[in-house]
Amino acid sequence: MKIHQCHEWPLNVEEAIAIQNQLRSQVITEDQLGDVQYVAGVDLGFEEDGAISRAAVAVLSFPDLQLQEKAIAKRPTTFPYIPGFLSFREIPAILDALETVSITPDLIVCDGQGIAHPRRLGIACHLGVLIDIPTIGAAKSLLVGKHDEVPVEKGSWQPLQYRGEVVGAVVRSRTGVKPLYVSPGHRISLPTAIDYVLRCTTKYRLPETTRWADKLASNRK
Repeated sequence: MKIHQCHEWPLNVEEAIAIQNQLRSQVITEDQLGDVQYVAGVDLGFEEDGAISRAAVAVLSFPDLQLQEKAIAKRPTTFPYIPGFLSFREIPAILDALETVSITPDLIVCDGQGIAHPRRLGIACHLGVLIDIPTIGAAKSLLVGKHDEVPVEKGSWQPLQYRGEVVGAVVRSRTGVKPLYVSPGHRISLPTAIDYVLRCTTKYRLPETTRWADKLASNRK
């Protein structure tokens, strides 16, 4: 698939913040997606004690969530792990993997934040802007914001608020287990993002897109 734009990858936080502030104005949080036939998950693992990034893409048919294509790409890791800057550590290798898939997904679910981010540019936003494909952030942990208690039943959710704005939702993807932190990435609204995350989730906490990508990135059978 085609990568629509890119930029130089920074080596320090100051350069990364400048890129985040530049790209945030390009993020679209309204629905601009057509018929969704393929959904994808992306994730990153590491080899050689973190020196090599191993990116995985898993493309699934929708709505039956059957694996259709997968890709792996490796490159040296060039950015440290710093909360709020995940995209600079992960996206370079993810773009390499995406370039090799023949099926262009209609929607990508990222294991990380969308606009629920201090500068409104989590990994889902960053990736979505670069490839111009609708993206959702579905993170396992809270980065910013506050929320009320979420009922225990699957499908229940509460708004995630940060600095006076609703930036996402805390979604119960499976009854009685920890919720997911869902936020728009690019070209999608929050209600639609919640709907697709739940429709991509079967009997586990994580969406099938994330489960497949995580298994490939970590080289688990």
